[in-house]
Amino acid sequence: MTLLPEPIWPVLILAAVQLVDGILCMKPVAFIAQCFVDVGWPRSLWWVMAPLKFAAAAGLVLGIWVPFLGLLTSAALVAYFLVAIGMHVRARDFGRNLFVNATGMLVLCVAVLVWCFLV
Repeated sequence: MTLLPEPIWPVLILAAVQLVDGILCMKPVAFIAQCFVDVGWPRSLWWVMAPLKFAAAAGLVLGIWVPFLGLLTSAALVAYFLVAIGMHVRARDFGRNLFVNATGMLVLCVAVLVWCFLV
């Protein structure tokens, strides 16, 4: 296990993905809004998603210099996407949002966690 990421570039790519996702969640674009509806995410909590994604991006970037912050943020993103997959399964939403978006992001987050912090 490393205190700081090595290599750094996968962490930066994941941070960029989280930043873009945060921007798309500010006023959810149609496919994200539909995803929220499909999994039963309460409309009153939609506003939480953008700050959460921005915090993840910031934690990953700051984790390049702050020991354990990137590791903690990467682990939190893995947990986030495990919960997201659980929500899709509970809602019986077995389409693109589950198999491409949530599962693809889980694979990316696990890869960054393992490759950059645990190997």
